Amino acid sequence: MLDPFDDTYFMKKALQEAETAFEKDEVPVGAVIVVANRIIARAHNLTELLNDVTAHAEMQAITAASNYLGGKYLNECTLYVTLEPCQMCAGALYWSQIGRIVYGATDEKRGCTAMGTKLHPKTKIEGGILQEECGQLLKRFFIEKRNLN
Repeated sequence: MLDPFDDTYFMKKALQEAETAFEKDEVPVGAVIVVANRIIARAHNLTELLNDVTAHAEMQAITAASNYLGGKYLNECTLYVTLEPCQMCAGALYWSQIGRIVYGATDEKRGCTAMGTKLHPKTKIEGGILQEECGQLLKRFFIEKRNLN
């Protein structure tokens, strides 16, 4: 029997968050945190709205998930995020001891892999889930930004 709650399903939920960010004129990155096939946190970039460089989707999701669970460790959780986490977010994910990270588009310049950022030794990471869709939304955002200027 097929599991309807697979990586693609949850990445689509993260992509919905990214689309919300796009509509708010934020860099379109979305994230959800899942435990036992249940979404416990949804977030998207809020750096412009909050005037806060740390208000990345992952950071918002970590805070929401920790509040939901009543603890700082997310070792039983999976983060789905539309863009590979940056060094800052990867550091926060390290300290949260997140169990698994699944991302869509690769960030070849600022992603945690390119930057050589260490994750918690028990954290598993996988990229490329809905990579095309996630990457296209980011490209469209930046093309529109360039055309407005």
